[in-house]
Amino acid sequence: MDATFWATVGLVLFFALIIYIKVPSKIGASLDDRAEAIRKELDEARKMRDEAQALLSEYQRKRHEAEGEAEAIIAEANSEAERLTVETNQALEEMIARRTRAAEDKIAQAETQAIAEVRAKAADIAVAAAEEILTAKVKDKVADDILSKSIAQVKDRLN
Repeated sequence: MDATFWATVGLVLFFALIIYIKVPSKIGASLDDRAEAIRKELDEARKMRDEAQALLSEYQRKRHEAEGEAEAIIAEANSEAERLTVETNQALEEMIARRTRAAEDKIAQAETQAIAEVRAKAADIAVAAAEEILTAKVKDKVADDILSKSIAQVKDRLN
């Protein structure tokens, strides 16, 4: 019996002991548990990836909707601004036209008033001149009658 024999016997006994205390099944069970844990982690990672993909597509859809809404709001604001500009320009033109008419009316009134004042002044001057001429040339009662009639005629014609 040499050392090789005892080494082989020791090795066989070692393997028998390992099999007796079920080390290979424990190692297999441990590896199976580890494989199952890895499989669960992979399934979990796949689910999370699918959820992330769904969220990404939902956010992209919402972003496109928001961009569409923003474009619609901008277009509506632009049309509203154009409408307000047109309305403002029309109101401004109407106001300018009203003020121009009012100014023209005031000018016409001032002209009418000035003409009336000039006529009145001319009538007063004509009456005064006629009075002086008649007083210088015509005397007594005839002068007074002519003067009264002339003054009345001048006033009637000018007014």
